[in-house]
Amino acid sequence: MNTSEILATLRQQSVQIWVENDKLKIRSPKGILTPDLQAEIAANKPEIMAFLRQGNVAISSHPISRDNDLSLQTIGRLIGEIGDKLNLECKQPIIDPRLMAQRLTVTFRPVPNRYKNEEILRFREELELKLHSYGVKVLPWEKAITEFHYKINIPFLNWKKTIKNRVVKSGVNAVIDVDRPPSLISRFKKNLAEKLYQIYSRFIVKGQKISVTRIAQLIGWAEDCAAKYIEDPTNTQVIVLTELDKEFVNSETPYQQKIKIGLNTLIRTFSEIVIGVSHSHFSILNMNLSDSVFSINEIDSFVLNSLIPKVYVPILPLPLSKFQIEEFDSLQSTYAQKLVTLGNKLAETNLFPSGSKLSEVIKRKSYRDIVNVIVNGRTGVSYGFVAYAEPPHYVGQIEITEREWKNLYPVEGFSIDEVRKNSIGRRYLKTKIGTEYKFKQIPDIWILSARSGSNKTNLSLESDIVRIGLTDRLLLQLPLLVDSQVVDIKPSYDVYVMLGIAMSAALYAPNLMRNGLPMIHFHGYPTAEWFQMNEHYAGVNNPSVPCGTYESGVFNFLSIYNLVNQHGGNISLASLIEPDHGTNIIASDLEYLVERVKTGCEKGEIELGGKHFASLKTKIADS
Repeated sequence: MNTSEILATLRQQSVQIWVENDKLKIRSPKGILTPDLQAEIAANKPEIMAFLRQGNVAISSHPISRDNDLSLQTIGRLIGEIGDKLNLECKQPIIDPRLMAQRLTVTFRPVPNRYKNEEILRFREELELKLHSYGVKVLPWEKAITEFHYKINIPFLNWKKTIKNRVVKSGVNAVIDVDRPPSLISRFKKNLAEKLYQIYSRFIVKGQKISVTRIAQLIGWAEDCAAKYIEDPTNTQVIVLTELDKEFVNSETPYQQKIKIGLNTLIRTFSEIVIGVSHSHFSILNMNLSDSVFSINEIDSFVLNSLIPKVYVPILPLPLSKFQIEEFDSLQSTYAQKLVTLGNKLAETNLFPSGSKLSEVIKRKSYRDIVNVIVNGRTGVSYGFVAYAEPPHYVGQIEITEREWKNLYPVEGFSIDEVRKNSIGRRYLKTKIGTEYKFKQIPDIWILSARSGSNKTNLSLESDIVRIGLTDRLLLQLPLLVDSQVVDIKPSYDVYVMLGIAMSAALYAPNLMRNGLPMIHFHGYPTAEWFQMNEHYAGVNNPSVPCGTYESGVFNFLSIYNLVNQHGGNISLASLIEPDHGTNIIASDLEYLVERVKTGCEKGEIELGGKHFASLKTKIADS
């Protein structure tokens, strides 16, 4: 990293750095100054001191503005970025796309000799220049790949073959390719490779799980897509440039139809991201199934705020290893029953399309097995979530004085300036609300949520609801009467988002959570005109990180904090906007939330897809 990049990184993580008496001084929250970062500072110390002496505080990467006084690492820990206990190795969230860019490496696969789509070729050239300009490392294809040898042996067919292949190194974050229509020969090779894979899966490994790398080795020789060159598909995304699908981006196309078009496009191109291009517009598609459309003149903003975040934080579910697994009796849970009611009452809004089984969408077993590994064993995908947070759980005083705070003890992994604990281990947070510092107990958070892939508007109280807990660790409670070895019961992709919303509401808008907090997420937006008195929205200008990511949780936490500081704590409903994705809506009362959302849908002021996003952005720009 250069001097500006180092200082931008430090500022984003709330590290103070200055020159005093010809010495470099640093004040940092615990865990921020990793050995690598300390080495970077030491190696660039003269340049850093010269930069600071000049009084040049205009850091070149322009970190995005944050009003919150907490370090990002503390926010990350508060929303659950922990293993079985708090530890110093917790990942630090990066929410500035310019800093994301400086950590990315991509490569462009060479275009076929006879490729003739001039619009896509021009876009490809411009895309490479923009990525370069933001600091993304763009490797030439020959430097991005390495040679790889592997053997295939099917004994009873007496078939042995050593295959030599060139693969993209695992350190590359994305391969950018163009869509290549299949030939008759390529179709034949794919069918043959699929038959051989099915034989191998059934008779050699006898149905056992096969790694993504091994599957790619077995079928890669027959593929003509960029995915065949990926050494590790869990670390390297494929981005395909293709012609703009006018039906998919048409605001009149029903969203249920867009789901089918989007999934088939991703599967056909075997890619994580598809960018559709025409002479005047382009779109971006990933598993969030956004139908966002951009003018060709918006490519600069698109690369920074949409593409870079999606490459930096790919869509991945939270692994079950993050949780301590327990059981609970959903039939005895008042909030589980409220969650079922919430889903039922929202059925007529049509905001929650039914899920799709992977076996129905992905016909090739090899592709299905790869996706199965990547999505952590989930057998289906659905869009949106419904959840219900219980009132925050406290032990002892909810808020203390500054004098009492000073007598508390440090907490491992946290800055003593931000978090301390009392004699029974309850943690307290020092945080600024308005112009005053408050000293608030960090509550235990419990959320009832629909399981991943369930029908959100027709939930089974016995088998469709999980209980997610956040204390000093993450907990996942599964329904008591359900055998998780038989039934596919996993938490939503959006765990971090739910926890970020619930924790921030408990700390900054306690009236919203006093009797529990219903929350919904759908892949669409309200219009700016839908909002009434004491109803507010935030997040329109956030980078468009994918659903359920750690960074998405941080953004939702900050959105509630910012709304409270702008409008006070008397908030009856909040809409937390996620660009290129959808909306989270929370309210203090179930009936109020349902009535407002139903009214919005009846009046056409809430719809699936990106149709209304522009009105939200326009009002923000005009205010």
